[in-house]
Amino acid sequence: MRTEAVAAERGAAEAAAPAARPVALWPGLALAMAGSIAFSGKAIIVKLAYRYGVDAVTLIMYRMLFALPLFVLLAWWAGRGKPALTGRDWRVISGLGFSGYYLASFLDFAGLAYITAGLERLILYLNPTLVLALGALLLKRKVTRRQAIALAVSYCGLLLVLGHEVSFQGGDVALGAGLVFGSAASYAVYLVASGEEVGRLGALRLTGLATSVACLCCIIQFLLLRPLSALAVAPEVIWLSVLNATLCTFAPVLMVMMAIERLGANVVAQTGMIGPLSTILMGVVILGEPFTAWTLAGTVLVLSGIWLLTKWR
Repeated sequence: MRTEAVAAERGAAEAAAPAARPVALWPGLALAMAGSIAFSGKAIIVKLAYRYGVDAVTLIMYRMLFALPLFVLLAWWAGRGKPALTGRDWRVISGLGFSGYYLASFLDFAGLAYITAGLERLILYLNPTLVLALGALLLKRKVTRRQAIALAVSYCGLLLVLGHEVSFQGGDVALGAGLVFGSAASYAVYLVASGEEVGRLGALRLTGLATSVACLCCIIQFLLLRPLSALAVAPEVIWLSVLNATLCTFAPVLMVMMAIERLGANVVAQTGMIGPLSTILMGVVILGEPFTAWTLAGTVLVLSGIWLLTKWR
């Protein structure tokens, strides 16, 4: 869920308030870094769960099943004293939840069956470039020369890592990368389309409602595509799903939002660069994924491009 879903760091940043007082710098930085690392741990947990023979449909169902009560509670808490939702609100929330959290999460989980956790995080980290592209296509926003340079740097880094992995692991890597890129694109659509609703409903309320819709979509998908006997999975899958729903999904949403209140969106977005690095490190240490000079060079290019894009915007 860039829940990725997610809510994700970028979704929170789009809804943020101006920077807070500098006296709360270190608590805010600690929250931002912890939230980014926790979000990044999702890929590691998914890769560990796949070792027990579970498929993407079942795995994402369990994650969302355990996350659903938490996000329903968040939506209720954030909506206290607010006006009741209209029919239009529910239609928009349903569409945003489907695109930004359900579809993005499912494509991400499916892609992780074919690629390393480090490559997955690098692809998802390109999300700001997709938001910029959608803004240019749909909202006719101009892309400056500096922004174009930043995009080129980021995508050169991604192609470097992707080309290296394809040469060693075959065409399945390209399929997995395509699925994860589709996840990033789906979440970018959510970010572009949710601006007005964030202003009307508030970031936390919208996140809670849209994610609850996505949770229901994942549960319904499982009921339509799998027999109830598919609920029988290894106990390790259950515990990993609980950890994914709490530590790597719900808790980071709150930590990032609290960090934005203290630091502002720009600082939190810059701090989010620790996410891909932590995923790569956890992938090497926990999953035994390879870390080569090609991976290092590509990672540096991707992070540099996103840093330049954030700075120049």
